[in-house]
Amino acid sequence: MEKLQWIQNKILSREDTLRQCNIWRASGQKIVFTNGCFDILHYGHYYLLAEAAQRGNKLVLALNTDASVQRLKGPDRPVNNEHDRAFQAASLMFVDAVCFFDESTPMELIELLDPDVLVKGGDYNIKQVVGADYVMDRAGIVLIVPFVDGYSTTSLISRIKEL
Repeated sequence: MEKLQWIQNKILSREDTLRQCNIWRASGQKIVFTNGCFDILHYGHYYLLAEAAQRGNKLVLALNTDASVQRLKGPDRPVNNEHDRAFQAASLMFVDAVCFFDESTPMELIELLDPDVLVKGGDYNIKQVVGADYVMDRAGIVLIVPFVDGYSTTSLISRIKEL
């Protein structure tokens, strides 16, 4: 398969993500879910995604849409549009599916996909993780990956502006 097509095939609609998760689940695969803006990828993102991928067989990354990022981060964000962010994330070998959510939280998507493992970065505690109760009520696991000091998109943008 052509490499670009391999990447594009991992960027799925919500419905296709559900369909793919059901296929994986039927074959005994453990599904890991994480979400976020992932605007300018940096070491902290790679670390989080690699750690998440190790917790199961298939990693689903739900990206905030551009409109959702603007509501969360302000009118100057995202730096990279949702198409570019999805393509960058899907190019990572340990990300198996990328989809979008426009809601203020990923709760609806978490309920739809019903992941076995829910992963968030260390800037959250378990009580702040949207969907944690839902996943744990279904005997799933919620994992907080330690935050990597010195890496954030906001600080990266600030450093670039100083150049």
